[in-house]
Amino acid sequence: MQMTQPAPANMPMPATCLIVEDSDFDRERLTRVVQKTHERMCIKAASTLSSARKALATWDTSLILLDNNLPDGLGANFALELAQDPKLANIPIIMISDWPSPFMWEKAASAGVVYVLSKTEFDGRYVHAALQGKQPVRVS
Repeated sequence: MQMTQPAPANMPMPATCLIVEDSDFDRERLTRVVQKTHERMCIKAASTLSSARKALATWDTSLILLDNNLPDGLGANFALELAQDPKLANIPIIMISDWPSPFMWEKAASAGVVYVLSKTEFDGRYVHAALQGKQPVRVS
């Protein structure tokens, strides 16, 4: 029987990305993009806002990729909810939507969302910038 040694206490835990997306295809695509640029990042997925809340209560989360149109509500409203929670307000959020609307942009800006992107624009550089704490750059 082989014993494994626990990780040293000073070794940082890998970052965790929560992908909140109801489409299996889009969730897989987002996962591949993140894994391609951040191999050590742990990825958790939620297909509803309710399951996202449970994930955030369970996992220390470093980044949230958030779709706007979900079965149980709007991602932009969820971003506003998170911005009001002192424990979750500092997690960078990238909103990724098929059709970003002016209302979504306004709510996202109010919530401090780092980027608002269409799904075709999203790539690893936005993940890297969000995790590095770079200033938001709004992309249309």
